[in-house]
Amino acid sequence: MPALAPIDLERHHLAADTIRALAMDAVQQANSGHPGMPMGMADLAAVLWQRHLVVDPDDPQWPDRDRFVLSNGHGSMLLYAVLHLSGFPVTMQDLMDFRQWGSPTAGHPEYEPELGIEMTTGPLGQGFGTAVGMAIAEAHLNAVFGHDLVNHRTWAFVSDGDLMEGISAETASLAGHLGLGKLNYVYDDNRISIDGPTDLTFSENVAARFEAVGWHTVQVDGHDPEAIDAAFEAACAEAGRPSLIIARTHIGKGAPTKEDTSGAHGAPLGAEEIAGWRRGAGWPDEDFHVPDGVRDFFASGMERGRRARSAWTERFGAATADSPDVAALWSAYHDPAPVELEGPGFEVGAGLATRRAMGAIFDEIGRKVPGLIGGSADLVESTKTILSTGGSFARDNPAGRNMHFGVREHAMGTIVNGLALHGGLRPYGATFFVFSDYMRPAIRLSALMDIPSIWVFTHESVFLGEDGPTHQPIEHLAAMRAMPNMAVFRPADAGEMLESWETVLNRSHPAIILGTRQGVPVLDRSGQEGGVARGAYVLRDGDAAVVIATGSEVSVALEAADLLAHDHSIRVVSMPCAELFLEQPEDYRREVLGNGLPVASVEAGSTFGWPRFTGPGGLNIGIDRFGASAPAGRIAEELGLTGPAVARRLAIWLDGS
Repeated sequence: MPALAPIDLERHHLAADTIRALAMDAVQQANSGHPGMPMGMADLAAVLWQRHLVVDPDDPQWPDRDRFVLSNGHGSMLLYAVLHLSGFPVTMQDLMDFRQWGSPTAGHPEYEPELGIEMTTGPLGQGFGTAVGMAIAEAHLNAVFGHDLVNHRTWAFVSDGDLMEGISAETASLAGHLGLGKLNYVYDDNRISIDGPTDLTFSENVAARFEAVGWHTVQVDGHDPEAIDAAFEAACAEAGRPSLIIARTHIGKGAPTKEDTSGAHGAPLGAEEIAGWRRGAGWPDEDFHVPDGVRDFFASGMERGRRARSAWTERFGAATADSPDVAALWSAYHDPAPVELEGPGFEVGAGLATRRAMGAIFDEIGRKVPGLIGGSADLVESTKTILSTGGSFARDNPAGRNMHFGVREHAMGTIVNGLALHGGLRPYGATFFVFSDYMRPAIRLSALMDIPSIWVFTHESVFLGEDGPTHQPIEHLAAMRAMPNMAVFRPADAGEMLESWETVLNRSHPAIILGTRQGVPVLDRSGQEGGVARGAYVLRDGDAAVVIATGSEVSVALEAADLLAHDHSIRVVSMPCAELFLEQPEDYRREVLGNGLPVASVEAGSTFGWPRFTGPGGLNIGIDRFGASAPAGRIAEELGLTGPAVARRLAIWLDGS
């Protein structure tokens, strides 16, 4: 890469002050927001966007662009200002409508890649971890397709809050271990938090911490553009390890009385303070003022991205024209065809844990979805989520598809999201269901962004047995189902597990797939194939009552129906995915649920939420207590989740109704 021309300091300072002014004005007009961080990081943003970041506002989703994540998302006006000034489709009216209903300039950045916003940020630490996933995606796809088609960097701005959150330790450790040399973070070392100076709670040696886990670090004056530029160049020269640029900045830079105070963090500066900044900067007394030449300053940096995108387009065209195999492989990763899974053929009546059934189809999934990548939090032997070919992703094998996250559930969640956001991959993360508690912020963000992250959780009920209540999920199903835009699959047997994966892979949305530890019978689902895609379907017909069951309780409900057959004709409905069922036409839902029949539910988890299906007179059989350490069979007996116990409950309910 040719050496950059010297920085035009006058133009730089004008551009940085424009970012500051726009941030102050937007926050003041909204009467809400965080002006201090954009003012403090304006010099860093101006240098990055004008001299280093490779993006193209004419094609914001060009595959080989650099990725930029604003992890300290409370400073969202920094991002909106530079996007606007750089020619992305963020308008001046959008800046004026900061934090208003329907505006793309939300209080924290919300994933809108067509505008240049690469992820939803705000919960501190999530952007820090997710950007690691983006860098892993780049390294993997680079190994698959080569430098000509995949060769870019991941940049992130991070804050002291990001570093305080424990997730930064997990993801930084893994990023250093993997030697992610194209990962560059800029730490806003402004030494101020909401409650006051950071030394109230934070006095660690940040450089030593990151160096200890394999990062390159450099410390710089965050308001010296030439030093910033040199630090960015040094970071880009590090081929074998990620970089942390520790930038000493001043929050609320230039504010007469609020610079370097928590008063600049999370509230408008006020008209008097803004007027004082304008006098000090020689700025016109005009809201949302953009001086002549500032847009040209940023546009000159965007020409770098336009040239890079044009050159990439030529290389891509030549590579795919010269090699049909390259074209087909690129399409398989970036525009996959519908997936049809065959499975090994499961014997009806055989006892097989659904996690083991998943393991039996995993290689087939890997063959048919070449972009599948992921792993577990040190539990792959238990979750059965491993591909037998391709090896493990590692520093010396970035083409590997099996990720080893270690005991880092927080990190796994954010990295899976980063892999999904990057594009070209279909990532998954796997652990025990109870440990989804560690991952919930990332799972929630996958739903909020509507990205195709796959969350695999095994040992999904009290029937994992002897490990006891600390490992037995009770409320987790209800909690995950309460999350908007998340499809939760709890398959009843091996056949439903196969269909669950097929359904998930043919959707471009986040999903949770649950697997049992214990064996469950393979059901005779003849004629009911494809029912999983509709969320619920009738397994056994009847006209006296409906019993809805999920997962391992479907076979229990079938047994109970058999026991009651002499006195009551019970319809058994398997509901592997309540969310998909609720998306079906009303006629189908009425048909499945009997159109007026009394309805009961059976599930080894909290009964919270089931009345939406069973109604005010319904019966909800579940577990509204914590579990116990005992073999699964004994737990089922004690908690009333055997076929005979469920039959007794149903009989009492029906005979009394």
